Amino acid sequence: MLNETYRGMLAHKSVIRETFMYGKQRAAQIGYENVFDYSLGNPSVPCPERFTAAMQELLAQEDPVVLHGYCPSQGDPEFRTAVAAHLNRTFGLPYAQKDIFPTTGAAGAIAHAVRAVTRPGDEVLTFAPYFPEYGPYVEGTGAHLRVVPPQAPAFQPNLEAFEQMLTEKVTCVLINTPNNPTGVVYSADTLTRLAEILTEKSRAYGHNIFLVSDEPYRDIAFDGRAVPYPAAFYPHTLTCFSFSKSLSLPGERLGYVAVRPGCEGEEVLVDMMAQISRFTGHNCPPSIIQRAVSRCLDVTSDLSVYETNMDLLYNKLKALGFEVERPGGTFYLFPKALEEDANAFCRRAREFDLLLVPSDTFGVTGYVRLAYCIDTEQVKRSLPALEKLAAAYQ
Repeated sequence: MLNETYRGMLAHKSVIRETFMYGKQRAAQIGYENVFDYSLGNPSVPCPERFTAAMQELLAQEDPVVLHGYCPSQGDPEFRTAVAAHLNRTFGLPYAQKDIFPTTGAAGAIAHAVRAVTRPGDEVLTFAPYFPEYGPYVEGTGAHLRVVPPQAPAFQPNLEAFEQMLTEKVTCVLINTPNNPTGVVYSADTLTRLAEILTEKSRAYGHNIFLVSDEPYRDIAFDGRAVPYPAAFYPHTLTCFSFSKSLSLPGERLGYVAVRPGCEGEEVLVDMMAQISRFTGHNCPPSIIQRAVSRCLDVTSDLSVYETNMDLLYNKLKALGFEVERPGGTFYLFPKALEEDANAFCRRAREFDLLLVPSDTFGVTGYVRLAYCIDTEQVKRSLPALEKLAAAYQ
């Protein structure tokens, strides 16, 4: 008998993926250079040369039986030790090997982290706008996702509404900074107040409320600014990271959960996540990728192209009269649509071969997301199409 839950999900396919596939079909008809596909957040720069060299060295020098063999359920020790040392250097917190759990990307990290700190029936809070896959990640644990309404146009978390929604049923809060889809970086003031509220409510309810911080865009920051590290503000934080963006390795599916030193359950959480893997099938990521990335933690791909693309698009959108917040990081812009219905606006944009994603996908109405991780020359070619789109509303 087929599982009707998953069968039912077929009727709710990803708008982002559908738009991306339409772009592929349209490009086959009129040429790639004439389709301005801002739908999918797929990195557009190559991985660092150091990663390629590390892979070559491992394949050439290591015993293949050992290199391609199983690693411990908790992950490759070399990788875990290297990540802990990197976090120590970067953020000044005393992470140790025991605090690091390798995962299959940020998705696997969130799935493990949420399962480790919730029970069926618990509630998880997140802030709109949010990555739509948070719904399946949370609901799959038996917990329930509740969404704090947005605070436009700056899109810093709406902490007043958050405090009211933070009931005794909430055991976990899920945040994403820098944020997909807005590009907004949560400020130190925001994180300070968020930590104060979590501490006050934890004390009032007699149990710690965990913070799960989704940070795959942490290394893509603009204007020379550092991204505040949420775990530095609140002790009961599980940090979820992916190398998909920083090293341009989305297909290699490597990330980790970092249990903040001093977090409740620090001594057992990684071992618990190894047990969770037995139920999810998210067993250790490939051994060779863990080994190679462990040698590349202090480098990134050349991420500067994203700021170049952002400046081109942001300046053009502002000149055309769009309401849009300047992003602090990621490779996303989140302008307000020129009509109330964002879906209708995206359909109108397709007339000019501009492929945008409506904000309804992210739990907000009236906005669109542009993923500008494409060639800079393609961004430049898209600017006249944006002009035509704006002119259609004058």
